[in-house]
Amino acid sequence: MSESRDASSPSGEEGAAVGGSAGALTHPRFPLANQYDAGWLRELDMGPNPLWMLEDLLADVPLRPGMRVLDLGCGRGATSAFLAEQLGVEVWAVDLWIDADENARRFAERGLDDRVHAVQADARALPFDDDAFDAIVCIDSYEYFGTDVRALPALLRVLAPGGRIGVATPSIRRELRELGGIPSHIREVVGWEALAWPTADSWRFLWEQTGLTDVVAREQEGAAADWLRWTRFTASGSADSDAVIRMLEADAGELLTFALVAGTKPA
Repeated sequence: MSESRDASSPSGEEGAAVGGSAGALTHPRFPLANQYDAGWLRELDMGPNPLWMLEDLLADVPLRPGMRVLDLGCGRGATSAFLAEQLGVEVWAVDLWIDADENARRFAERGLDDRVHAVQADARALPFDDDAFDAIVCIDSYEYFGTDVRALPALLRVLAPGGRIGVATPSIRRELRELGGIPSHIREVVGWEALAWPTADSWRFLWEQTGLTDVVAREQEGAAADWLRWTRFTASGSADSDAVIRMLEADAGELLTFALVAGTKPA
């Protein structure tokens, strides 16, 4: 986002998703994501709408049918199903916190058990051979391990030469040192973990300094508004969801965004 944006402004019109889920959301910029029932996505909810982030990131991580794709930090598997169904790729759906059998059942219910493979593993110790994947995507989970300078080299180990890697991760649009620390409305909700939300330019610098990949990094357009709109839709009245809504409303699009960062491993 090049300018501050009111996080309460809508980024798309309300409408009925495929399957007729009441109160479903559509987004004018993400036609592929609009094909998914918002009720199904709400059942899998673990944060901001992952399909909106993934569809945007795919502009920087082009995929072709038949590719082997690592979906790292896949959560309950919405992004993995999307990749297999919309892009025709074979997916390894990896998450540390979600049981692999649980995800495997979800994929089987969608007829994807031969195209999406559920794995429970730590991103810092991936159980895969060198050069195993044609592409890696990581949606709203890189912040949990990616600030470790060893993270990117470890991921590139399992990426084939010429392969593409892309992440979508929460980001604060100005350097925390410049702001004098974590702003209070963010600290009250996420605490010190906001230290893992650097600017898109900081991610660009970090990846460039490894010398292991080229890099493009940008702020996702309308990210704060999308995050707020989705959180309002999925909110269950819990203290956690109410706190996130308060944080985003207080921010009003000034600081909070998502960074989309992508690179190519040299051939």
